[in-house]
Amino acid sequence: MRLLASLLVATLPFAAFAAGSDDTEPPKPTETTTDCTEGQVWDADSKSCVNPEDARLDDDSRFDAVRELAWTGRPEEALRVLAAMTEGETDRVRTYQGFALRKSGRIEEGLAAYEAALAANPANILARSYYGQALVEKGEYEMASAQLLAIDHYGGRASWAHRALAQAIQTGQTTSY
Repeated sequence: MRLLASLLVATLPFAAFAAGSDDTEPPKPTETTTDCTEGQVWDADSKSCVNPEDARLDDDSRFDAVRELAWTGRPEEALRVLAAMTEGETDRVRTYQGFALRKSGRIEEGLAAYEAALAANPANILARSYYGQALVEKGEYEMASAQLLAIDHYGGRASWAHRALAQAIQTGQTTSY
């Protein structure tokens, strides 16, 4: 698995800008985290909490709920919502699967999800940051530094993704979001 990460970094094509999402500002709390429980998602149309599989929800609504649940420390609920997404295992889905799995203590599964996200989109700087932070948690600082270089390579030097991973490498402390 770590070999794949080394190969991905070693064979990076040059990109002039960061193509991966760096939407890293904490989401504003909504009814999904203030009122809903057990992985349910707030549906604004019905003004109620619904199961994530509910056909009234689209994947963007589900994804917003995933981010909000993950950022508020509810990774198991985020995984439930991710499982209901219909877009397949895209790099954004795999990035947050990795995050939620890692935060729920399933580090190796999280690493595999990050690697799948990066195989689908090597320029996903958020996946690289979270992946690098997972590597820091495992004490693999050289591999984490390779992810930091890749973030720079893809134009993400001024991003939260870069700052969070650089700080984790420097301090040994990773972000909880």
